[in-house]
Amino acid sequence: MAEKAEEIAGGDVEKKVMLVGFDDSEHSLYALKWTLDHFFAGGDGGGPLGDVYKLVILHAKTAPSSAIGLGGPGAAAVLPKVESELQRISNEVIDKAKEICVANSVIDVAYEVVQGDPKNVLCDAVERYHADVLVVGSHGYGVVKRAVLGSVSDYCAHHAHCTVMIMKKPKHKN
Repeated sequence: MAEKAEEIAGGDVEKKVMLVGFDDSEHSLYALKWTLDHFFAGGDGGGPLGDVYKLVILHAKTAPSSAIGLGGPGAAAVLPKVESELQRISNEVIDKAKEICVANSVIDVAYEVVQGDPKNVLCDAVERYHADVLVVGSHGYGVVKRAVLGSVSDYCAHHAHCTVMIMKKPKHKN
């Protein structure tokens, strides 16, 4: 395995890497909680696969130029404020992920924020970490919304070089 994966695994014992894409959506929150409940959480914090997998939680931060458009007059003055706000949001997202992991007694976790389009950020991270599994939430877009907005989970399912778990939050039955 590559140096990055060995660093993540903690040295002597190589662990496989499970990468979870996390943002501030309820779908992402569900995917993280489900992953922790089913693979990592347990009385000792190791869970059923805690000995096998190292958990990496990744957040894709929007680029400031994407948030304000291509620019124009006055864009340079606004850019630092936008960057600051995007950084604040990213910090909150990672803090939320840490809070969820700690609440589930899962403390051996790596957290990373990477600027860019989530589709590319996640697929690049799969390569960089030599991840064995990528977990993403599904927004459940229909055909039209998916065509217009694109689908991170669909893109990852077709382009990530690992197993991709797309977690869809179940609808509650009355």
